Amino acid sequence: MNTYIPKDYTNLLSMYDTQKAISLVKRLFQDRLAALLNLERVSAPLFVDRDSGLNDNLNGVERPVGFDILHSDHKAEVVQSLAKWKRLALKRYGFYPGRGLYTDMNAIRRDEDELDNLHSVYVDQWDWEKIILAENRTIDYLKSTVMDIVTAICDTQDTIQAIYPQLQRVPKIERRVSFVTALQLERMYPELSRKEREAAYLKEHHTAFIMGIGDKLMDGKPHDGRAPDYDDWALNGDIMVGKDVLNGGFELSSMGIRVDPKSMDEQLTKAGCDDRRELPYHKMLLNGELPLTIGGGIGQSRLCMLLLGKAHIGEVQASIWDQETLDRCASAGIVIL
Repeated sequence: MNTYIPKDYTNLLSMYDTQKAISLVKRLFQDRLAALLNLERVSAPLFVDRDSGLNDNLNGVERPVGFDILHSDHKAEVVQSLAKWKRLALKRYGFYPGRGLYTDMNAIRRDEDELDNLHSVYVDQWDWEKIILAENRTIDYLKSTVMDIVTAICDTQDTIQAIYPQLQRVPKIERRVSFVTALQLERMYPELSRKEREAAYLKEHHTAFIMGIGDKLMDGKPHDGRAPDYDDWALNGDIMVGKDVLNGGFELSSMGIRVDPKSMDEQLTKAGCDDRRELPYHKMLLNGELPLTIGGGIGQSRLCMLLLGKAHIGEVQASIWDQETLDRCASAGIVIL
């Protein structure tokens, strides 16, 4: 496992106060997010029918956790994200442009190969989705939404630090967002790896939105993996911050304007996923039967970790870790739940 132990790490909250603060952060943030983006809370599935096409294929290699159901022909899969389900839900609920939904998403990533300070087998995030008009499918609208989300994060930090003064030692998240494309990063830092490019940029621009993720760069590879059937690769990105306990690139959200029939048609072909065209969800989208939307996921444990000054995601969520990680964290005063 790849656990990083920050120098002179100090746990700013007791276990009891940590639990109280986690609950408070989640309540504060989701209320602020809902107000800024005009979102309504809804219930969401933990699993979906395997053959519906609703599950997220992520990078195309991660195996979803599946199971059969007694006395049923359905084969179920635990969701890997709710990107497609949310869009279908907006249609079913009769939402209109400018209004959206948010929900809790809980997933199991059994093929996560980077278990470390930020990555766990257990994933929890706020999934949100909002109906937009055709004229909103622009970079400017995307940027405006990103700035609203960063505002919600910073407002939450201000409140939690007022309630727990000891958290004022946690670096303030910069409200000003710097926007950069993955292609620009490649040109700026051609000799660095993808993650090293992000870290280098965040040293100067402490809150950034890295755009254009999924399509190939000049070297023939994407900046990072994105499924071809939810984000429009030209209108998406990651919200990242650089001021954190780990002193690196801290990704909080993956989001974007979603594919319309034209962009999904192109991206399915680019990704070699034309077989998905026959799935029920994909047929609806290609036929123009689903609303145009913007949406994304915001890590719940990651946000708590960031705002509470924690060094390991295991301090704010219960998961499974190897003994070496547990031992190293214990010796450094990092309390794994």
